[in-house]
Amino acid sequence: MYKRVRLKDTVEVPPEELGEISPELVKRLLQDKLEGRMDEEVGSVVSVTEVHDIGQGTVLPNRPGVYYEAEFDAVTYDPQMQEVVDGTVVEVVEFGAFVGIGPVDGLLHVSQISDEYLAFDRENQRLASNESDRALGVDDAVRARIVTKSIDERNPRDSKIGLTAKQPGLGKHGWLEEDREKREAAAGE
Repeated sequence: MYKRVRLKDTVEVPPEELGEISPELVKRLLQDKLEGRMDEEVGSVVSVTEVHDIGQGTVLPNRPGVYYEAEFDAVTYDPQMQEVVDGTVVEVVEFGAFVGIGPVDGLLHVSQISDEYLAFDRENQRLASNESDRALGVDDAVRARIVTKSIDERNPRDSKIGLTAKQPGLGKHGWLEEDREKREAAAGE
């Protein structure tokens, strides 16, 4: 879930930048420090949007810069348990598909994609069914639900988000459209 939040953080202004402390300078420094970082409470910081207040600078012994506490607005992405998300398959592996959802990827395990058995087709980088003509590959749009979440603040790339697409209304967008057309055709008979 994307959110706009008001946060406070401290930023170090290097000596060569001390001539003109401005919201634009502090915003740039906050963007360099925070964007792409993961925090357990607010999620992943997508963008620092506006600086509202810059406190008095503090000098620390044996440190070259001056430290300023700033209050600012940021856009964050915090995946919520049971949240339904739309994403795009970014990688297909033997055990499932990695789906880009916002600034993070979630794993759609092969057992959570379909009731049909899906075999890994290494040559075409897809998971394909032997029972039907359905296949899931890179760049396919998918709707899934978040079922597990383990956030690693120190190394956001190691965060793990588990997805499922086995409930009605979830799955590859093309499959959902096919199912809807079949229901409409059956209702029209």
